[in-house]
This record gives sequence, C-alpha cells and structure tokens, in this order.
Amino acid sequence: MLFLILRKAGKNTEAGLMPGAELFSAMGSYHEQMAQAGILRAGEGLQPSAKGVRVKLSDGKASVIDGPFAETKELIAGFSMIDVASKQEAIEWVKRWPVEDGDVTLEIREVGCPGGCVGVDPAEAAALAGAAGNGGKPGIRFAILLRSDQNTEADAVPDSKLIDAMNDYNRQAVKDGVLLAGQGLQSSTKGARVQFSGGKPIVTDGPFAEIKELIAGFWIIRVASKHDAIAWASRYPYPLGAKVEVEIRQVYEAEDFGDAFPPEMREAEERMRAQLLESGMQPTLAGAPR
Repeated sequence: MLFLILRKAGKNTEAGLMPGAELFSAMGSYHEQMAQAGILRAGEGLQPSAKGVRVKLSDGKASVIDGPFAETKELIAGFSMIDVASKQEAIEWVKRWPVEDGDVTLEIREVGCPGGCVGVDPAEAAALAGAAGNGGKPGIRFAILLRSDQNTEADAVPDSKLIDAMNDYNRQAVKDGVLLAGQGLQSSTKGARVQFSGGKPIVTDGPFAEIKELIAGFWIIRVASKHDAIAWASRYPYPLGAKVEVEIRQVYEAEDFGDAFPPEMREAEERMRAQLLESGMQPTLAGAPR
C-alpha cells in the first residue's frame, strides 16, 4: 500500500531557513534507512509559499492569488511516499521521524482515488518520456497540490468520462516530459496525524474536520516558469466539478541549499539516488526541509 507522508509547514520552513548540519544528517540517515528497507518511493521538499500561488477555478475562469499565505498550519513543507503493508506500519515509520526536526506535525494519507484514475509513477514516467525523446528536459519543477472539498472527503466517484479525460491528459503530459509524478489521495478517514511534542509522538486517526487544510492529490511537473505552471494547472481537466482550488509550489533542488548542504551529505545523497534508481524508485532530496 502506498502512503503519502505530508510534513506540515512551520515558521522556519515558511521563512526559507536552511536546516542545520545536524538536521541534514538526521534526515539523510532517516531516508536512507527507508531506501535500504525498500519502502521509499518518492520525496520532495517545497519552497516557501512566498514563491507560490493559489489558483481558484470556477466555471472555467481562473483567479490567481500570489503567496505568501498566512495560514501556516494549512501549508505543506514537503512530502515523502512510502510503500508499506498497512497504515499502522506507516505510522510506526513516521513515529521514528528525526527528533532534530522539533515539534512537527506529519499527516499520513493513503494513496488512491475513487473511479479508476491512474497514478503517475515517477520511474515509469521517466521511461515513457525518454522513449518519446522528451526525457531530461530542462526546466523548473513545481508541485501542484489539489485542495480537498466535500466531494473528495466523501470519496465521491466522478463520472467515468471525466476520469478518462484526466487519464488521457496525464498520459500525454508524461510523453511530453512535463508530468513527472502524480497521485490522488483517499479521504482523511483512512489517514492519521502524528504530532511531536518534546520528541514524543501523539497519533490521531482521521477523519479530520478541517477540510480546507487537506490535500486530495498532487502532481509534479517540469516547465519553464511559474507562469507556465499556472497555465498548465488552469487548463487541467479536473473531474471534481466546476470549482477547484490548487496550490502551486516550487520544488527544492540540491543547488538551492548551497553551502548549507555539507559535502558528506551530498555524497550520501548520491549513494541513495543510485540505490533508488537501481530499484526503479524516484530519488528524494534527503536534506530538504519536510
């Protein structure tokens, strides 16, 4: 079973502060343990919301709101995807989150969506784009986070024609080398939150009442600019109805950390990337603030 681990934002991540060497090392070790256990499938750190936007679509019209966004508790600082046997196993892994990250909140969500929408696997997407001659295209990576609503939290099943249109759009975007990964999330009823206080984890099972704070799915795309990311998200065939809200956030790359990314961590990152690629997984930036 695939689960997405969402690291909630805080003052430091929203300020764009780089993690210290101790946290870099701890997070690197944690993700390397996941990789060696064969459960790590993907992971990204997201830049502060000051560099992001929200796009609200209503009856085909898009309105764009520039960041930063004041509701820090609603924001995501990063995410990882793991493949484990059960939600309880996912919780046990999250309870081992490095204490060096402080009093953080992590949300665990089961991957999948009703109606037969097809997720985009990073390794398969890279292979298909390469076969089409569009692999390794230059550009900036952005995460598009789909905000939940009453329908997604009720696991409502969209019309099959809408699902088919979305799947077709995804396949073409993968071939074009634009869409790198993407998954829907099941309702928070099947999820959990792990909140750390003084290094001790407190687990709360879903569902969660704050629907506007939840994510119903995500896409990772690679385009030339934030303007292009907004355009892509605005024309996407969402099967959720006339009103949709997404948040667009730029993804951290290794070079964004500069001297804050110690040489030994760069070497560890290279080793882990090699391990992940050999097993058909998606590399993750070990030191990214999650």
